[in-house]
Amino acid sequence: MLDRRQVLGGAAGGAAMIGAAGVAAGAEINPPDAPLHAGAADRAFSLDLLQRMAQPVLDRMARGRLRQEWTPEVSPTWDGRNLGVSYLEAFGRLLDGIAPWLALPDDGSPEGRLRARLRDQALSSLDHAVDPASPDYLTWQGEGQVLVDSAYLTSALLRAPDALWQPLSATTKQRLVAEMKALRQIDPPYTNWLLFAAMNEAFLFSIGEDWDPMRVTLSIRKFLEWYVGDGWYGDGSRFHFDYYNSYVIQPMLVQILSALATLGSGKARLNGLNLAEQHELTIRRAQRYCEHLERMIGPDGAYPAIGRSLTYRTAVHQPLGQLAWLGKLPDSLPAGQVRAATMAAQRRIFADPSNFNADGFLTIGFARHQPALGDIYSNAGSMYVASESLLAMGLPASAAYWTDQPLPWTMRRAYGGGDFRKDYYVDY
Repeated sequence: MLDRRQVLGGAAGGAAMIGAAGVAAGAEINPPDAPLHAGAADRAFSLDLLQRMAQPVLDRMARGRLRQEWTPEVSPTWDGRNLGVSYLEAFGRLLDGIAPWLALPDDGSPEGRLRARLRDQALSSLDHAVDPASPDYLTWQGEGQVLVDSAYLTSALLRAPDALWQPLSATTKQRLVAEMKALRQIDPPYTNWLLFAAMNEAFLFSIGEDWDPMRVTLSIRKFLEWYVGDGWYGDGSRFHFDYYNSYVIQPMLVQILSALATLGSGKARLNGLNLAEQHELTIRRAQRYCEHLERMIGPDGAYPAIGRSLTYRTAVHQPLGQLAWLGKLPDSLPAGQVRAATMAAQRRIFADPSNFNADGFLTIGFARHQPALGDIYSNAGSMYVASESLLAMGLPASAAYWTDQPLPWTMRRAYGGGDFRKDYYVDY
């Protein structure tokens, strides 16, 4: 069984279990008596969390048994939409968070063997997802929410094309493309939802399919207009003090612009937009936003519980993991500092075993099972966006992110009486 000792700050601290008994395959990954340096211990914790999120979903869906064996929990204020959307939410969001890790090369290590197994299950699950004859054929029509989670799925395919797209059969590829194009009938509201439509089109562009440049141009231009300064975007015409910059806006803008500027048979061209310049600007703004995210992690790993969708848990730190994975962390955020801060938050949030139910599925909550925190759209499938906090697992264990010594993060320094970097508004 995996050793889930909690070490606040990554290198030292008290012990606490993060959950109930681990999944069967976990025993071979991190023997509890194995001495680990801080980075290896952090990776082992993250790998355990990744497996605990992924295995209950992928093991069942790969066999066409997810719907049969799981009825997702819903919020007490559930708005009555078709619960079928929850399975696409769970699958698409989970896959997006673990895609960079699935794309790492195979090897004979315990982690490598786990990755090969979960990747095979993910590919089989993709077959079921678009096969109308499968019991796990996903809900692709009838709910606007489908546009949202189709975009997490196409984002996963963009993050790991060689691992998750190329190996698919021609039939599955054709079916996926057809489902994405059919979603053009959904008219997204003028909010972060514009990026979901743009993500699907960016994916279609990347594989050489017909794509709709206007959906992408509109989305990019609106967020240029909605930028409120100092690294933050409004969600629509108003500013919302919540974490949708983390859940959707910052990472999807970076990924869409990256895909258009670098992928496909040739760089995309959008009327009046210099994609290379916009991509660079978006990265710089994401870096500034990440400085804010890091500063909001307290000395004990706690961070502010603000705004909508709090039950998405550590998905709030997706931009930090994304920039680490892309090698784009700013000089102000050394890798050892980011890892220490975000791992402290992971350990703090997942300390309570009720974050997972008896069957291993994520529950609705923030730092434990707290269904009353759910919004009208919240179901247990929605919670799998928390896997987005695992993007740095896409870096190999030998990467500096995992081997650098942990450093005290900003609030740890500040409240420990140490020197720390002052903070000033930026004008880009």
